[in-house]
Amino acid sequence: MNIQTAKSNTKAAVRAIVISKRNVADTKGLTKEELAYLISEAGQFKDVVQIQRAGELTRYILIDPDLHDAEMIEMWRAKGKDLQALANGASTDKLIIVNETKNKHVSLALAEGAALSNYQFLKYFRDKKNKSNSLDKIFVRDNNLKDAEIEELMRVVSATMMARDLINEPVSYLTAVQFGKEMQKAGKAHGFSVKVLQKKEIEALKMGGLLGVNKGSIDPPTFTVMEYKPKGAKNKKPLVLVGKGVVFDTGGLSLKPTPGSMDEMKCDMSGGAAVVGAMSAIASNKLPVHVIGLVPATDNRPGMNAICPQDIITMHDGTTVEVLNTDAEGRLLLADALSYAQKYNPELVIDLATLTGAAMRAVGSYASAVMGTADQKVMEQLQKSAFEVWERVVPFPLWKEYGDEMRSDIADLKNLGGANAGHISAGKFLEHFTAYPWIHIDIAGPAYTNSSQSYRTKGGVGVGVRMLYHFIKTNYAK
Repeated sequence: MNIQTAKSNTKAAVRAIVISKRNVADTKGLTKEELAYLISEAGQFKDVVQIQRAGELTRYILIDPDLHDAEMIEMWRAKGKDLQALANGASTDKLIIVNETKNKHVSLALAEGAALSNYQFLKYFRDKKNKSNSLDKIFVRDNNLKDAEIEELMRVVSATMMARDLINEPVSYLTAVQFGKEMQKAGKAHGFSVKVLQKKEIEALKMGGLLGVNKGSIDPPTFTVMEYKPKGAKNKKPLVLVGKGVVFDTGGLSLKPTPGSMDEMKCDMSGGAAVVGAMSAIASNKLPVHVIGLVPATDNRPGMNAICPQDIITMHDGTTVEVLNTDAEGRLLLADALSYAQKYNPELVIDLATLTGAAMRAVGSYASAVMGTADQKVMEQLQKSAFEVWERVVPFPLWKEYGDEMRSDIADLKNLGGANAGHISAGKFLEHFTAYPWIHIDIAGPAYTNSSQSYRTKGGVGVGVRMLYHFIKTNYAK
């Protein structure tokens, strides 16, 4: 998939033309009958009107050129998904978007929605060529858009698709070791450094959380450190992104009990995928920001010498943890990584994880749960960016009482809280390992979907890539 600027002579069988609702009667290039039909449909408050000629299908999108709030932009992304379906239905490889208004936001949103909805994961099909979408190129003609803006969008879309690819890979391919290799490939392709720490190095760091979860697996863990540090970075202290990298979660000895509860667990590394996707988008677009990405990775299995309920492990910072449930494993990996992040004296640390079913029950699949110790202004900036890209977040408190639930009778902490608000007690557990401004995003709800939701295709969604990119670009790159 490629998004690029259209030349004046670019033609395609399917095109979208954006016009102002105020100037419908001035639309050029139509016969009298077609113009009358367009005016009639607009008079009935239609905002999409389709006109077909031999060999050419044109969809007119009628907008108020002065409006471009987040909700409106999301609606245009959805219309972009409709254009993608139209192009593939016509078996054409090109889609042209022509904007005849001064509102450039609609052009970007239509292209973004069309491109993201065109994503497919076909790697394991024998007949992938037959299943592949015909649409391959999206051309945008908009006098108010610079080429650089279209190229930037393309890079962010590509990074999101890379995250989707990683999430959709089964653990038979994407072991923790392979995940580290994929991050190395991304670093080489997009211009950031990558160091993959192997088991002996992890042992030397005394990361008891990561090592403990890995004890049930025949495959070794990895801890990947990515860094993008351009000359002239605007921030004196780095931003650190931490992503949960559980490449498959059986629950360990606390085996997931309910029917279907293990069916989507290859997605338990969606936080890690979001981090490598965000790093790729930031580096490929050369944002002047120093950013570090940390991804602790392993699978969680009940074999070998798997940790048992009531075992006690010692974390990277020396904290002892009583493991009451081996299916509450993500917080153990993240805690080691959050403790490790202290060495960078960071300006801000953000972690992303498919951490708890409680977060999904609290907000469903339409948002992520967010909490943290960062300044309220920073929390609001993140919420605003999340809303702008429609990867919305809902804030939750980190009151002292939730921390009380994490106290153990025989160790410093336990890894399981009370029966209610488990997403908050999990966040409170993680807070113990932070000594800097920090935000925790539980993406359990929107990270993976069993059916397409507009331009969010079935399977891995890549949630977090676009949010983090927008947040960092808006608040740290200027």
